[in-house]
Amino acid sequence: MNLVADESVDLPIVLRLRADGHDVFAIAEQSPGVSDDIVLGEANSRGAVVITADKDFGELVYRLHQNHCGVVLVRLSGLHPDAKAEIVSDAFALHAQEFVGAFTVVTSGVIRIRR
Repeated sequence: MNLVADESVDLPIVLRLRADGHDVFAIAEQSPGVSDDIVLGEANSRGAVVITADKDFGELVYRLHQNHCGVVLVRLSGLHPDAKAEIVSDAFALHAQEFVGAFTVVTSGVIRIRR
């Protein structure tokens, strides 16, 4: 799957998704400090799903109705980064195709997918 990882995403998640075979463009590696609008635009230009830990993407999608190819919001605060990477990897293994065009929230034990 083609992904753009916002810089709020822990590096172990990025590395795990790459190891799982996903194409991950990491904002932290390429364009640190850019706005959420730019991140969303980058993802749209790549036809990619955004993965983020930043709740502001919900505002962009729901309140401002910005176009997107999908957003996965990772809500796993307090967990070790390796545990987060495992949970996110499992979520993508089970539901990746459902994430396209949807707003998804991944929490410990729960995945909510909204079209």
